[in-house]
Amino acid sequence: MRLLLILITLMLVLSGGMYIFTRNRRYLTFAWQTVRFTALLLLVFVLLFVLERYVLVAWRVFM
Repeated sequence: MRLLLILITLMLVLSGGMYIFTRNRRYLTFAWQTVRFTALLLLVFVLLFVLERYVLVAWRVFM
């Protein structure tokens, strides 16, 4: 997960730098899509963590 976040941060920095040098808006669009995908990925990860941590452990306690 850390490596993924490092790579995504690097992609965002490079996209921002390319936009500054070229003024081409497609780099901003790519950066925005990357941010949205990362937010969705983190949301899924957090939901799975909560599911594993609280729901499945609670299920084991009741059985």
